Amino acid sequence: MEQRYLTDTNTIIDYLENKLPQKSIQLIDGIDIQLSVISRMELLVWKNATETQINFLNNFINASVVFDLSESVILKSIEIRKAYRLKLPDAIIAATAITNNLTLLTRNLSDFNKVTQLHCIDPYQV
Repeated sequence: MEQRYLTDTNTIIDYLENKLPQKSIQLIDGIDIQLSVISRMELLVWKNATETQINFLNNFINASVVFDLSESVILKSIEIRKAYRLKLPDAIIAATAITNNLTLLTRNLSDFNKVTQLHCIDPYQV
């Protein structure tokens, strides 16, 4: 079975700023981008983005699968927040990955590695 990914906000920003290693860029170029609704929101308030980047972001988001807050994601977010004390946005991102059987591409391993049900990959270590 092909591995599927949920791409965290920090990974998308690093991708758009051409900061990722070549292997990570190739990985992201070769997958269907899937985002949490939280990442969608965070991307659209990216304070250092140029107008060109904002236009690109809107097109990028429109071409991506964006997971909204389903009941199963809400319930899993509550469980994760209680068990691991993650910030609510991170709990929602983790819950989205878990409930949709996705590996999270993130460089925020210090927070997400606490969640035992969640599989994470640092895009700088691909």
